[in-house]
Amino acid sequence: MIQHTSESKALNITASAGDGERERERERATVLSRKTTWLGKRWEYIFIALVSMAGCCLFLGNLGNQCLWQDEAQTALISKTILTHKVPLGYDGKNYFSQDLGAEYDKNYLWKWHPWLQFYLVAAAFKLLGISTFTARLPFALFGLASVILCYYAGKAIWKDRWAAALAAVLLLLSVPFLLLSRQCRYYSPAAFFPLLGMYAYLEYIDNKKGFVLLLAVAAFILFHIQFIFWAAFLGSILIHTLLFHRNKLLPLLVICFIIALLSLPWLIWVYNIDYSKVHPQIFTFKSFTRSIEQYCYLTARYIFFLPLLLIPLLLRLGQKWRKKQKIFRPNPAVQINLWLLIIFILVNYVVISLVGYFPFFRNLTVLIPVFALLSGYLITAAFKASKIAGAAIIVAMVLLSPLFNFLYEITHDYNGPMEGMANYLNQHGDKNDVVAISYGDMPLKFYTPMRIIGGMTGEDLRPALQAKWVILRKYIISNKNAVTRKYLVDNISWDKYRRIEIDYPDIPFENREDPKNHRYRTVSNEDRINIFERIR
Repeated sequence: MIQHTSESKALNITASAGDGERERERERATVLSRKTTWLGKRWEYIFIALVSMAGCCLFLGNLGNQCLWQDEAQTALISKTILTHKVPLGYDGKNYFSQDLGAEYDKNYLWKWHPWLQFYLVAAAFKLLGISTFTARLPFALFGLASVILCYYAGKAIWKDRWAAALAAVLLLLSVPFLLLSRQCRYYSPAAFFPLLGMYAYLEYIDNKKGFVLLLAVAAFILFHIQFIFWAAFLGSILIHTLLFHRNKLLPLLVICFIIALLSLPWLIWVYNIDYSKVHPQIFTFKSFTRSIEQYCYLTARYIFFLPLLLIPLLLRLGQKWRKKQKIFRPNPAVQINLWLLIIFILVNYVVISLVGYFPFFRNLTVLIPVFALLSGYLITAAFKASKIAGAAIIVAMVLLSPLFNFLYEITHDYNGPMEGMANYLNQHGDKNDVVAISYGDMPLKFYTPMRIIGGMTGEDLRPALQAKWVILRKYIISNKNAVTRKYLVDNISWDKYRRIEIDYPDIPFENREDPKNHRYRTVSNEDRINIFERIR
């Protein structure tokens, strides 16, 4: 009896100890659950914060080191006229800012070639922060960063999957072509941001969320004043998608598009009434269209979209059939419909930019880079769900094949280009009243020096160049327009009155370009030096 009682006490003590251990386990599980819940609720904010910090380094790092090149300087120069005249002009009283023989402005020099919003963005930056290379590029770099953040939210709306959305945002953040375009003093990054914002608002409107129809209208209206070609492609894309998949929403969207077009019509008539075909007769031709389509497809495959990703759905389906497992890659109907929005948007933009563009410039694809990032994020996420090793291998391959490490070198080192060398020399040895004649590269000199600059592709009278204090003949001919200028200078300048000065800067065609094919990540050393001719008698 005594022994039995002792055994009972021992069992009770053991049970009590077990209960205590289980209680502690429950407490630990509760604490872990609370931490997981806390992290889950704040995961999105942490992710956006990390992406923003990394984006500040990539989009803003060394932003003012390289001088503006020809197109960027044109934007900055036109923007400066707003500070004094309130509207963008192609002439400031000393220098002309045309690159198409004066076709871009009217008789009062009012600029008509491009929509105006990009100029007001730069003018605002100049007004608030002062005139510099950094401030000229700053608004566009910020729009690039904003596009990365927006890509995450658009990805969530499209894929209904935060991991696919997050990966899309990271891929856009690490896209060197997108970084290069966003770091330009030009309309490229806003032209990517507002269609993405419009598609996000459109999908939320389709889901009957209040207020997003207004956001859609605002995004479309602003896009018109960024680049009306992309505006037309965007509206056409969402109307086609609505007609195919959401016909009950078609009438309201038609009304919205009509109102936006009506509000934009006065600007089309009054400001943007230029006959582009007179300056570029090759546009609107079948030959130009087919050449552009072919080139845009090549550029997409070469610099924007990793083509092997298209094999992922097929490989996943084959693998699942072989293993006889539940399908991993089978998007729900809503996601499939959203996927068609991206496909329609890509196809419509290919058609529009090929039809109206006078040359298949890589920059015309800027609007599609976030869309391809969204597609890539979704496909790689599907691969991750099947095999984490395969998904990681795809990302590693994409990074290693990209020029990301070259870009990191660029934003952490100094770069010396031809315009920097010429501007520095002229500012050190010249006078604000001097006249400079140059065959190409006139816009940056107009921005960085106070001198009268003649030449380039302005179409102005070249006779004052015959008495120029400084003459610069660039090694490379960019187009027939500056070839004419160069020939005039070579044939008519009295060269016996000038002495040649060689400066230690490479005479490459451009200071730098946004086109990844022509972009220089390091100072070029294996090139002829810049020659400047100074009048001595």
